[in-house]
Amino acid sequence: MTTKLAQLRAEMVPALDSFLQMRLKRTTDTAVLPAAMTYSVMAGGKRLRPLLMLAVVQTFKPQAIPQALPAAAAIELLHTYSLIHDDLPAMDNDDLRRGLPTNHKKFGEAQAILAGDGLLTLAFQWLAESQLPAETRIDLVQTLAVQAGPMGMVAGQSLDMLNQGKTLSLPELQDLHRRKTGALIKASVLMGAKVAAVNEQRTAALTTFATQFGLAFQIRDDILDVTATTAELGKPAHQDQAAEKNTYPGLLGLEGARQALTDALAGARQALGQLVVGTDTTLLNDFIDWLEK
Repeated sequence: MTTKLAQLRAEMVPALDSFLQMRLKRTTDTAVLPAAMTYSVMAGGKRLRPLLMLAVVQTFKPQAIPQALPAAAAIELLHTYSLIHDDLPAMDNDDLRRGLPTNHKKFGEAQAILAGDGLLTLAFQWLAESQLPAETRIDLVQTLAVQAGPMGMVAGQSLDMLNQGKTLSLPELQDLHRRKTGALIKASVLMGAKVAAVNEQRTAALTTFATQFGLAFQIRDDILDVTATTAELGKPAHQDQAAEKNTYPGLLGLEGARQALTDALAGARQALGQLVVGTDTTLLNDFIDWLEK
């Protein structure tokens, strides 16, 4: 049976890809930069974060989907910038991303840094230029900046680099990943809530859902790094252990990590159950089901 998530993906991923491809062509007139930016954005990502945003809009205010599309695309730009910089020699020094050479391997380190810088700033330009009401645009810019910035994703990446070779406690590891991975997932859900004008009670439940889902996503990623092959991952397997990174299997063992994943997914599902009676949460629950597979 086709799930609501599969339907959303079938409808919105082509629309997102078309929007991204079209708008990136008009980004800059320099020789290499647009190619470097487009290369990583169009490299075949799952579009998870923009889909999460659109799923919240679809759940609470489906008529706003067309207006929300540029904001969803902006999230993908920011996510892609983070991957480009994550792969750099000064960070994770990866050669593959989504089965293709990483940006700095394709275009050189300097152009990769600039491609990431361009995508980061372009994300906020697209938010500012969207057709959403002015107050909503300001809210979206603020939400994305806070969650992606030095209190959120960037802080998580800093903690990740500083603690390589050290052993973190479970609360410290959870805090690191709530920032590094979870913050942008949280931003995506909250941005959807703002577009849909969700009330405070529902926003609180969605915030808990996003936090638990983001944690589960990272735990699953850590488990796959241990259990999957390079071909399956589209990037080098076992790289976390080689880089002496803090991971859930490294701290809890593989079975302990799997239990932590189960617990986080249960927390996400419980949070959706706190939404106001009458809200159809099937689409958002489909994201949880996807992580459980």
